[in-house]
Amino acid sequence: MPASSAHSTAGDGDTLRLLCPQWQGAGTSSVRELASEFPFDVARRGYAVVSAVLDAVLPPHVGPTATAPVTMGDEGLDTADGIEAKAVVVDQLVRALEVIGRHAPARIVTLGGECAVSVAPFSSLARRYCDDLAILWIDSHPDIGTPASRYPGFHAMAVAALTGHAGPDVLALLPATVDPARVALVGLHAWTEDDFPNVAEWGIRTFAPDELRASTEPLLRWLAGTGCTHVAIHFDVDTVDSNEIVLGLGAVPDGLTSGEVRRLVADVTAASDVVGLTIAEFFPRQVVHLQQVLAGFPLLSPSSAPDAP
Repeated sequence: MPASSAHSTAGDGDTLRLLCPQWQGAGTSSVRELASEFPFDVARRGYAVVSAVLDAVLPPHVGPTATAPVTMGDEGLDTADGIEAKAVVVDQLVRALEVIGRHAPARIVTLGGECAVSVAPFSSLARRYCDDLAILWIDSHPDIGTPASRYPGFHAMAVAALTGHAGPDVLALLPATVDPARVALVGLHAWTEDDFPNVAEWGIRTFAPDELRASTEPLLRWLAGTGCTHVAIHFDVDTVDSNEIVLGLGAVPDGLTSGEVRRLVADVTAASDVVGLTIAEFFPRQVVHLQQVLAGFPLLSPSSAPDAP
């Protein structure tokens, strides 16, 4: 993929809608704990149907749509170098970057999948816009884990990778990284103690839900201070207060309300050029339940079709 000037504008290319149904980055321990109502092999693949669901319920896309290759098999799921399913996650990262590279988009909308689906598109946008890209990571969790962390799921390492704090082999694959000073964790209020010190050490700005209840102004002031005119927004649906609705794998109470999230995104959109948007971590329990109900029904799979006479 060719490098682009920091003065590139989003008007010189299409918006790519990238479907990235990656599920392997979600650590098995959290899947077992938070989706125990399903057989484990079913639960861990729950994220894989989300891209299709979101693509179906969102407004039709004007522009190219592509799917990042994601395997549904059991290959590459072993933990290596502190990362669960590292082999397949890295392979899929490479494949997602290849898909993006073929389109060379000015804007990317990514429908995931777990949180690690933002690594490929945001890194690609960071190469295009260089120092003129800020990242707003709207999430209850910081996702700043490293291979040294106790939790080995790569979806909890996405921000670390994007800010240059992954292993050298992973960083070598990324088109670019983002200075942590241009990353804000928005809605943050749940974390593990072994990783949280990374936020201050790396210089990432955080905004707890209560800081943004009344107004988006604190976030807009921070954004203006970065000097960036282009923004990539990652939205993990577990940011929405589970007292209102449970959208993610786990129920995380006391987050931003859905109305507050919409206001934040609208205000940021009015103040900047949004060139990246990811919807991640939606766990469609009713869809997965329905899959279980319909399993084995006749005429729903090639294996159930009768042999031709």
